[in-house]
Amino acid sequence: MSEHQHRKTAEYGYVRMNGAGNAFIVVDAMETPFRPSEDEVRRLASVEAALGGFDQLIAVEKAVDGDAFMRVWNSDGSLVETCGNALRCVGWLMLDATGKSEVKIDTMAGPTLARVAGDRDGLHQVTVDMGQPRLDWQQIPLAEEMDTRGIELQVGPIDNPLVHTPGAVSMGNPHVVFFTDRQDDVFVRGTGSLVEHHPLFPEGVNVGFANVLDRQTIRLRVWERGAGLTLACGTGACAAMVAASRKGLIDRSARMILDGGELFVEWDDATGHVFMTGPVEIELTSQFQSVL
Repeated sequence: MSEHQHRKTAEYGYVRMNGAGNAFIVVDAMETPFRPSEDEVRRLASVEAALGGFDQLIAVEKAVDGDAFMRVWNSDGSLVETCGNALRCVGWLMLDATGKSEVKIDTMAGPTLARVAGDRDGLHQVTVDMGQPRLDWQQIPLAEEMDTRGIELQVGPIDNPLVHTPGAVSMGNPHVVFFTDRQDDVFVRGTGSLVEHHPLFPEGVNVGFANVLDRQTIRLRVWERGAGLTLACGTGACAAMVAASRKGLIDRSARMILDGGELFVEWDDATGHVFMTGPVEIELTSQFQSVL
């Protein structure tokens, strides 16, 4: 009998949610551990599967210190450090369940605080304290020392690159941000998939394409490491705002316009923390079975 046949199955409750269009399956793992293999995550992420596809799979577990621990898998099965939009979704679930005004959610990238920010356009808004951006080349990480305000990377001909000198920021996961008005699907998919696995990024990288419309507004598209082109990326929005501010293109806050909705991101002068506010939406609740 195979090892798989020896493993038991368990039934898990889940909530299908989106944060500005970023699609999540949030699994209740408070009582029963949820540790899917990469193959199982990929199978669950298939649009033909019962769950209907997702960008990230989220397990909400008991925390040693805090209200919950959030574990994140990308749709390709890879386990990642954190996810900004998922933090807002899990934050809303914990705020609603506990009745608190603020909850603490721990992740592999460290703890985060979430609080209610009212309603807008009929959707609940949640603010998450994403902490301080990590700006040193070793923190992102890069394979070699560089000025992260504009790293030595370009795509296209040497004498006429299509994009070049992106800012590099870690928001608990690694990001590079190109500043360009070139944001069509073919360009974002082609460039994003190429840069994601560039040897300069030993852990892979999320790739942002930011068009600064004015000093308060950025149009952003993000190719997510392990998930591809998504409707929104919370850590990507934070990274793009920080990178734009470091280049002097904006001040310390911006309205971020993504394919799936809008986020407001502020880099606080006093604490150095980045705060992200945006909508969360519950689409359905159900159950599924998985092996233990």
